Amino acid sequence: MLILALKITQPLKDTFKHKGLRQQLVNVLKNKGITNDAVLKAIGNIPRHLFMDSGFLDHAYQDKAFPIAADQTISQPYTVAFQTELLEVKRGYKVLEIGTGSGYQTAVLYELGAKIFSIERQKELFKKTSKFLPKLGYRAKKLIFGDGYKGLPEEAPFDSIIVTAGAPFVPKPLLSQLKIGGRLVIPVGEDVQIMTLFIRKGQKEFEQHEFGEFRFVPLLEDKN
Repeated sequence: MLILALKITQPLKDTFKHKGLRQQLVNVLKNKGITNDAVLKAIGNIPRHLFMDSGFLDHAYQDKAFPIAADQTISQPYTVAFQTELLEVKRGYKVLEIGTGSGYQTAVLYELGAKIFSIERQKELFKKTSKFLPKLGYRAKKLIFGDGYKGLPEEAPFDSIIVTAGAPFVPKPLLSQLKIGGRLVIPVGEDVQIMTLFIRKGQKEFEQHEFGEFRFVPLLEDKN
């Protein structure tokens, strides 16, 4: 029975060594230009090694993307921090996340006090992350298996929408589901993406800003 208990609890281990490595990562992100204290604190709090299949220390707190299940990746911490900073999330904000993935970005949003609605297209990842996130105490309002291109009209409007995969174009439903004053952060492009911010100024008026090149796995559209 003791061996069984160890097998269950071992994967969720977070040590002082991990915490020290996280602080080193926070310093790396500061040096790369991330200034939002709440975002940096979230990165410093979240045990990223638990979100990776391997969980090996040498890589979890490097500022790099790594493969996870279903041919997807856990994004580079700088990319997560950069996108989150652009969102300007405040406590209590209603946030739609397109591409739950490993759940790491979801956890960052949770740490910021957001009410999160997150959509994942890959069933394998959806099942895995839906079980895993609550074990760490990260509870989204809704985790949905579905097509991110359609957004979530029944829960709209949203204060912020974040897309965590490369989109060849900007899905119109996402723009329409923003509140006035709301922000959509989306990497747009085929092979290389341009990080793009849309701020809704009126019913049909949007302000657009571009923030350079990033690389993401493609955003999957519902083929059914």
